[in-house]
Amino acid sequence: NWNEVLTVSHLPAFKGFDQFFASNVSAFQKIYDDAEADTVPLPDEWENKISPFQRMCFLRTLRPDRLTTSVYDFVTKEMGMKFVEPPVFDIGISYEDSTKMSPLIFVLSAGSDPVNDMLVFAESKGMGAKLESISLGQGQGPKASKMIERARETGGWVLLCNCHLSVSWLPELERICEQMNPEETDTSYRLWLTSMPTSQFPPLLLQNGVKMTNEPPKGLRA
Repeated sequence: NWNEVLTVSHLPAFKGFDQFFASNVSAFQKIYDDAEADTVPLPDEWENKISPFQRMCFLRTLRPDRLTTSVYDFVTKEMGMKFVEPPVFDIGISYEDSTKMSPLIFVLSAGSDPVNDMLVFAESKGMGAKLESISLGQGQGPKASKMIERARETGGWVLLCNCHLSVSWLPELERICEQMNPEETDTSYRLWLTSMPTSQFPPLLLQNGVKMTNEPPKGLRA
């Protein structure tokens, strides 16, 4: 909108852009109307006057809906495809990155269910018989706490499913993990969590955990 045009015109690279825009509304209308506005050249000297990064600033003023695509293309050209291709979903790699003190967190998306993959992986590591799992919900917190305590002592694995359904208990889970003594925890112990994205997920667990998803972020190549 016009306010955005005025704002971007305060940048040194866009000096006088507001006046040029006002004098060439029909040319910019064509960009606005194009389904792939991020690929349409700017009118006159402005096509070569601004850098690819500055072009994204312009795009934000007129067609912000095309900004994600533009950022994708920019990163691809400037840094390479490896920076826009999500890592392959591999439980084994994530497990190797984990320790007894770092939970492994499956970030769920609609229709995804990594539990079967995790159970198969547990069997492949000889931990099938030492894995306890529970689906969290009302009243399941104390049971989960006891599972964790047992597994810490015996070197077992604990799988807590659907953490987003028990957000009121998650601060307690954070406390358990924060106060865990590595000298009193078996090296083979692992805590596995599944959860839909939620703002109430404890920051400490996210910071210390190994996060996994089997669906790439929106706008990135699968």
